Amino acid sequence: MKKVSIITATYNSAKTISNTLNSIINQSYLDIEILIIDGKSNDNTLDIINSIKHKKKIRIFSEPDKGIYYALNKGVQLATGDVIGFVHSDDLLANNQIISKIANQFEKENIDGIFGDLQYVDKNNINKVKRNWKSCNFKSSLLKKGWMPAHPTLFLKKEVYIKHGDFNLIYKIAADYDFMLRVFKDNTLNFVYLPEIIMKMRVGGASNKNLKNIIQKTKEDYKAITSNKIGNWVTLFLKNYSKFKQFF
Repeated sequence: MKKVSIITATYNSAKTISNTLNSIINQSYLDIEILIIDGKSNDNTLDIINSIKHKKKIRIFSEPDKGIYYALNKGVQLATGDVIGFVHSDDLLANNQIISKIANQFEKENIDGIFGDLQYVDKNNINKVKRNWKSCNFKSSLLKKGWMPAHPTLFLKKEVYIKHGDFNLIYKIAADYDFMLRVFKDNTLNFVYLPEIIMKMRVGGASNKNLKNIIQKTKEDYKAITSNKIGNWVTLFLKNYSKFKQFF
């Protein structure tokens, strides 16, 4: 049985952290390590976590940090599992069996990573679906067409992080895209698409919450595409254009 480390970065996440943690705690899979990387929250985030941590062992680290990607890097370094995934403090695992399905795939196949589908849900009503991000089987040729799985659905062996390093902190919004480009262009790695909804994400994330962030993300995406020698502005256009079908 492979140990799965799930990392959740928090900062003043009191409104959503209970739902997020319960979606992890209630998983049928038993060998899960939960790491909370908190940026020294000054609301009652930690009180909520401490009130439910008896349900499953949760490792909590709380100190000032330098943002979400810094926290995720810290979590990866502290993780002791064979497989690592992220459940952000606004997100939820789609159902109680999903980690079992992911872990079983790692057990029966020689793979380095698994990804799946994601649902965007209403900020206040997680049962109200706003968008569907449906992925597909991976082919390296898709990268130039702007294809990328939803990062929160991606579970990787820890060895992949050891090989490809941390999230690059020069990116404020697109470090996950840069990291995935580095990983998916490595033709020695094997990936499997699990055609199921793995994660539910509340709308209103950092990358698209206002025009300034959208512009910054566009610039960072282009930098990631060109620095990884994946493509050019056409790749960027196709990446953004592909999102329109998520609304239908």
